[in-house]
Amino acid sequence: MNVIIDNFPLYLNGFLQTLRICAFAAVGSLVLGTVVAGFRVSPVPPLRWVGTAWVTVFRNCPLTVVLFFCAFGLPEIGVNGAYFWFGVTGLVLYTSAFVCEAVRSGINSVPAGQAEAARAVGLTFSQSLSSVVLPQALRTVVPPLGSVIIAMIKNSAIAGAFGIGGDLFAVGDTLTSARGEAALPVLLGVVIGYLVITIPSGLLLGWVERKVAIAR
Repeated sequence: MNVIIDNFPLYLNGFLQTLRICAFAAVGSLVLGTVVAGFRVSPVPPLRWVGTAWVTVFRNCPLTVVLFFCAFGLPEIGVNGAYFWFGVTGLVLYTSAFVCEAVRSGINSVPAGQAEAARAVGLTFSQSLSSVVLPQALRTVVPPLGSVIIAMIKNSAIAGAFGIGGDLFAVGDTLTSARGEAALPVLLGVVIGYLVITIPSGLLLGWVERKVAIAR
């Protein structure tokens, strides 16, 4: 425990950096995943094909490959930037495929008559989807979306291995490799950092689920 106490500022910086990665990746994944889910149920065939291809590629591609492409492939084609944003981009691309499928399952759970009624009063597909179907669908998919986001938080450790400086993974690597600290207490500090993020996230999502259930 002395390792954790003596290096508490380093752990705190790593925790905040990991929190930043997860916050940006969660927002990006939810937005992009919902858009792709709209593509998947669109009446326009090319959009459905794009949505299907997106899910097929990123859901079946290992996260390490997606991160490797973002960190080393994008600079090769002229896209330059900080590794922080390459890591966030990789997490968003990968996680959005799972968000998409969770949202699509919620859309399919909404009775077809809801969409038909919206179209009957003159709403376009995008209007009926955003104003009628999605608000109902999202209420039913809070638990699976929560599982996806918590998995993304844990996957952020893999993103840290691709050069995002200062996150919890980097703190553990610095203390064990560069400073020669014992691995077990160092990893215990890293685990505590992730639990401080994931457990409150799970509690928050459980609270949201209960509020939505009351609203319905």
